[in-house]
Amino acid sequence: MPSVRAADQHISAVREFNRFYTQKIGVLRAGLLDTDYTLTEVRVLYEIAHRQRPLASDLVRDLALDAGYLSRILAKFVRRGWLKRERSGEDARKSHLHLTAKGRATMQALDVRSRDEIGALLAPLPREQQVKLQGHLHNVQSLLGTQPARSGDLLLREHGPGDMGWIVQQHGELYAQEYGWNTDFEALVAEICAKFLRELDRTCERCWIAERNGIRVGCIMLVRHSRTIAKLRLLLVDPSQRGMGVGNKLVEECLAFARAAGYRKITLWTQSILSAARKLYEGHGFRKVAAAPHESFGAKLVAETWELDLHRDR
Repeated sequence: MPSVRAADQHISAVREFNRFYTQKIGVLRAGLLDTDYTLTEVRVLYEIAHRQRPLASDLVRDLALDAGYLSRILAKFVRRGWLKRERSGEDARKSHLHLTAKGRATMQALDVRSRDEIGALLAPLPREQQVKLQGHLHNVQSLLGTQPARSGDLLLREHGPGDMGWIVQQHGELYAQEYGWNTDFEALVAEICAKFLRELDRTCERCWIAERNGIRVGCIMLVRHSRTIAKLRLLLVDPSQRGMGVGNKLVEECLAFARAAGYRKITLWTQSILSAARKLYEGHGFRKVAAAPHESFGAKLVAETWELDLHRDR
């Protein structure tokens, strides 16, 4: 349970974002999309266009609108020739809502204008940042809504030229930003990656890169520890993709390869503060077998060793 001070900070952050974004997309202008229509009117028009024969009561419920306010909006649509009503065969007191040809044309024009405005907003961003923004927006929907975030067109592939440099950079930047670790950690990751490239045995070792829309969003590595034991290393998921199943798919791919390669056990080394990763490992059957305090990367940490018995896991 967050403290009152922490809760106030969270509330302030959301309110600040609301102010920023409503100004950014022009919601505060007199009319939405440079028209004389309000945001609510456009949303109601959109919902009618994209639903199968909705009732007014459906819109009241799903959009949290006052019934009287919605009734006035629908009457306005009828006067403009956008809307027609069809009596329900099940209940004559209710009417299904349909857009007329004029209403559909109006909605189509608004949709094109909206796409153009958002396209102009995104245009200055490099493609990689657009993919990250998409992931962050899906996460917001997942956290504040009732539907899980979508994994979409996620691709897992083996490493190629430039990938190890990306892995080193991402680990160095993210762990500095999120945990305050110094460059000793980045140096360790660089050593692991260099060793992997120099000594790679493709019969029993792999590195996978997760991509979305051609942009790297995650990675994982499996290396030989002994003839029967593999070591899982360098699991990372870009913050914009967390909660979208990326880490889970990377671990699944890693375990499937380990079994096919004939390993009996997988071991890994992590830190107690990496709660999301530890939860993921536990969900796949890993068990913590050792823990020890240490001071590394400019921080006081508790190192943990986790293991998975692949034979027992079947």
